[in-house]
Amino acid sequence: MSRNRKKADEQQIDLTPMLDVVFIMLIFFIVTATFIKLPGADVLRPGALNATESKPAMLIAIDNDSQIWINRELVDPRFLRTRIAVMYSENPNGEMVIQADEEARILQIAQVADAAKDVGVERITIAAEER
Repeated sequence: MSRNRKKADEQQIDLTPMLDVVFIMLIFFIVTATFIKLPGADVLRPGALNATESKPAMLIAIDNDSQIWINRELVDPRFLRTRIAVMYSENPNGEMVIQADEEARILQIAQVADAAKDVGVERITIAAEER
């Protein structure tokens, strides 16, 4: 009987080292993954003849109701400068892209650009689709 018990013990496979490796790989891929920043509003961008592709560090959307969105959150215009300052402090060399809907008022676009300039953002562009 003890002989059968020894064989059963010897034939078990220990999966702990394999699970450790898989867990470490999972952590590695989560940490090194690049997350896509979305502004949080559906925007119909105006057309442009010389549109270029870029990866912005700061992305702000203005929807067709002229509401300002940052990171899928509706932002009160009174707190716009503070929110932009926080984003700018995280990445001071980054570019800001304003995704404004065709129906958005120019006043909101100018307000966002002015707040960004006041904070110190130097590169501000307005997103457009190539037509």
